[in-house]
Amino acid sequence: MQFSNIFEKFAYYLQFPFVVKAIIVGTLVSFVAALLGVTLVLKRYSFIGDGLSHVAFGAMAVATVLKLTNNEIIIMPVTVICAILMLRNGSNAKIKGDALIAMLSVGALAFGYLVMNVFGTSANVSGDVCTTLFGSTSILTLQDSEVIFCVVVCIAVVVAYVFLYNKIFAVTFDENFMAAMGENVKLYNLIIAVITAVIIVLAMDLVGSLLITALLVLPSLSAMRVMKSFKSVVIYAALLSGFGAFLGMFISIVFSTPVGPTIVLLDLIIFILNYFVGMFIKR
Repeated sequence: MQFSNIFEKFAYYLQFPFVVKAIIVGTLVSFVAALLGVTLVLKRYSFIGDGLSHVAFGAMAVATVLKLTNNEIIIMPVTVICAILMLRNGSNAKIKGDALIAMLSVGALAFGYLVMNVFGTSANVSGDVCTTLFGSTSILTLQDSEVIFCVVVCIAVVVAYVFLYNKIFAVTFDENFMAAMGENVKLYNLIIAVITAVIIVLAMDLVGSLLITALLVLPSLSAMRVMKSFKSVVIYAALLSGFGAFLGMFISIVFSTPVGPTIVLLDLIIFILNYFVGMFIKR
């Protein structure tokens, strides 16, 4: 396919409102995911994103079986509650943090698949599970209300991040110093976990529950290879993530590839490029 034909095909699809909605939502969700991703990577909380994505899958399975008009009525509260449980589970708990996350993760996956098999009404359960895990076509069937909700939430996340930037910076690098200054470290860790849960729920339709962690981790790792300061890493990671999502959806639309895996593969390629750029800069 020639370059001119590729852009002509893309321009043709842009005439359809559902394509424009998908691109807007996908780019915004990827952008805000990278903001929190930097903190999660630096605090070694990346596994929380992975665990929450599996919990969200189990909640989505229940919402699908119940045939709710708005699945987020169940998915959002369940994921947020589990985020709170994961973070509040301290070192003195009977079940340690990493063990709790592993238990919730595999338990939610098993529960979700079992529910969809036993109570699901679809004739293609395996197909439904696959699209939920690796990216759903519902990103192309978004209603205006869903797009508005996503845009409002993404803007709220950005505003909250900017407003709490100094606190997030402090809790990322030195919790002990922050506690010594009289700040409530647990509160800010809780805020980070809740925002992460919200982002994961928003990103499920884009890349699927198994690939969400890539949106949180890969752009952040890419930025850390090139940039030096925390602020520059955050900004660069967000830009890379938004660009990767837009380009991934462009490729998906033009070449009819799965949306989620395409975006994740592009983020991986971007990481490899930044890895070598970082090696060259350090010489």
